[in-house]
Amino acid sequence: MNFFLETLKVILLSIWYNVESFIHLFVPMKKKNIAGEVVLITGSGSGIGRLMAQEFAALGTVLVLWDINQEGMKETARLAKQSGASRVHYYLCDCSDKNEVYRVADQVKREVGDISILVNNAGIVTGKKFMDAPDSLIEKTIEVNTMAHFWTYKAFLPAMIANNHGHLVSIASSAGLIGVNGLADYCASKFAAVGFAESVGLELLATGIDGVKTTIVCPYFINTGMFDGCQTKWPRLMPILDPDYVAKKIIHAVLTDKVYLLLPKSMYFITALKSYVLQWKVTSLFGSYLGLSDGVDCHTNLSLHNKLH
Repeated sequence: MNFFLETLKVILLSIWYNVESFIHLFVPMKKKNIAGEVVLITGSGSGIGRLMAQEFAALGTVLVLWDINQEGMKETARLAKQSGASRVHYYLCDCSDKNEVYRVADQVKREVGDISILVNNAGIVTGKKFMDAPDSLIEKTIEVNTMAHFWTYKAFLPAMIANNHGHLVSIASSAGLIGVNGLADYCASKFAAVGFAESVGLELLATGIDGVKTTIVCPYFINTGMFDGCQTKWPRLMPILDPDYVAKKIIHAVLTDKVYLLLPKSMYFITALKSYVLQWKVTSLFGSYLGLSDGVDCHTNLSLHNKLH
């Protein structure tokens, strides 16, 4: 196919896909049935991990919980059973440790079976400016927020590929789309998580694996405790998000095979606008307008026992 025809094809398909997306604003997408599916959620001892577990439980799934907070997982398991989960299993696992991920993954496959929905939710933040952040915390941020996704994919994706069935969910962040003053290591880890999820999703499609879906979630700050004290410059445009609302929107995105979920909806406009910013001074001005260049002034929760977003 020559250059002209290829370009025309891309333009026409782009128009059609955008029209299709516009139509779905008014005509809801059909939801898939995930009853009986095995769902693994990392960082499920609290926060949106716990809330997602309850939402998945209400849909009749089998839950596998991973965290390093055993008491938190026990409470999540209790709530999930109350919500209707057919079975709940929980395992202590430090997702930043590759060998531990592989070991616990093998145990899960022996005791529960293959995972069909993988939710990479575990995350931490240092809350320090780059030059003030200890090397050890920077490394831990990358290990938990990025590298853990590599190891869980390696562990559970082969079975999904073999069955041409599954769903990969990456709980990233709006900080994985727009740089934020005071969150250099966190932004880097989330940008990497978004790029990784996008690339693997495209790789699967290119190899004919169209039954394994990808959902990439990029929310603004969520009121879970991870960013205690954070304030938003424009609360109507960029509100601090309610955890229950976020959990419900994530589950809906999974059920409708939505690839990108940005929260709040204003993030779609903001990220589109950012792509047209071509000059550094304009980028700084844009960030200041949104309150992103002023720095993150909050009491961040550095405990790995509270993997919150």
